[in-house]
Amino acid sequence: MTDTPAAARRTPDRPLVVLENVNKHFGELHVLKDINLTVHEGEVVVVIGPSGSGKSTLCRTINRLETFESGRIAINGTELPDEGKELARLRADVGMVFQSFNLFAHKTILENVTLGPMKVRGMKPAAAKEHAMELLTRVGVDHQASKYPAQLSGGQQQRVAIARSLAMEPTVMLFDEPTSALDPEMINEVLDVMTELARSGMTMVVVTHEMGFARKAADRVVFMSDGAIVEENTPEQFFTNAQSARAKDFLGKILTH
Repeated sequence: MTDTPAAARRTPDRPLVVLENVNKHFGELHVLKDINLTVHEGEVVVVIGPSGSGKSTLCRTINRLETFESGRIAINGTELPDEGKELARLRADVGMVFQSFNLFAHKTILENVTLGPMKVRGMKPAAAKEHAMELLTRVGVDHQASKYPAQLSGGQQQRVAIARSLAMEPTVMLFDEPTSALDPEMINEVLDVMTELARSGMTMVVVTHEMGFARKAADRVVFMSDGAIVEENTPEQFFTNAQSARAKDFLGKILTH
């Protein structure tokens, strides 16, 4: 597959995910501070920062896995409701891949991938199976379709989790540190799938510690610290010419090892 330049993939005039002045507390702790972020269709935004900076909370707030106290979040032009069927419908349009794979242990790989499309989208079993096998082939685990999650490696399970999210045909994919629970040799096989997905034009918000992925696949890097967005820029500009002292300190610590 040829590398498509990031700018060529992007549709700058079509905002897909919009956060405006979003605030969230855990008790006394102010974990998201006036977050303003717009992700455009086809854009890959990678969120990085030190532990405890609010990255995962931001990711989980986008589809209301975490509530927030003030501000607004809109997906594809529709503001997220607090609860109910409308929230479930919007949430179905937002794929989510977690640190832990969250596969159903008692269902086969194929069943894990077909369940959502059949239950939520009303897809016929034969069509769901055909689509699932296409996606499992795409992520390189089609030969494992009849196995159960426990029979697969962590990297394989995470690739299944990506296929399961893709099966719902989401408008945007959220990744919350998808490689942090994996052994080092399994990380690249998951990042390769994510890189291919980015090149295909999928809109993605990725929270990760993998700076190589951020450099290679991101259109924009968002740096968070202490619950706030401190800086955002292209990967080239951010990694070679960070503007804030906090980002320079962070990069100095992680890029010298």
